[in-house]
Amino acid sequence: MEHRINIQQLEPKAYEAMFALENYLQHSQLSKTHLELIKIRASQINGCAFCIHLHTTDALKQGETAQRIFLLNAWKETELFTEEERTILAMTEEITLISQNGLSNETYRKAEKLFGGNYIAQIIMAVVTINAWNRIAISTRKSVE
Repeated sequence: MEHRINIQQLEPKAYEAMFALENYLQHSQLSKTHLELIKIRASQINGCAFCIHLHTTDALKQGETAQRIFLLNAWKETELFTEEERTILAMTEEITLISQNGLSNETYRKAEKLFGGNYIAQIIMAVVTINAWNRIAISTRKSVE
């Protein structure tokens, strides 16, 4: 794979800002399971091998099952995910694919029934953050090591 710039070395303050978002998410109310599902699913959609590898490894270490990870890209076709997880996954897809329709009213209403406003805000920030990381990793061709 072609060698590209290392933004972390060239623009460390930009990475510090991204790490500040990660720190915020790690200390938010989001469960570790919810956070990793968001990160894996957005990374699958965006085709970010580096992030898929990183977050599936993290999820497995936190006790996620291989079966759920294997079936994550087909979550609508399985009963392995809770209603809350299904809503979070729908939000992740709709926000990641924002140019198609964005976060639908239907999905947002489901989220309102299941979560408080702060949790919805944290889900949105998690999706935004992993999408930014995906774009950095893909644009710089960050490789899985």
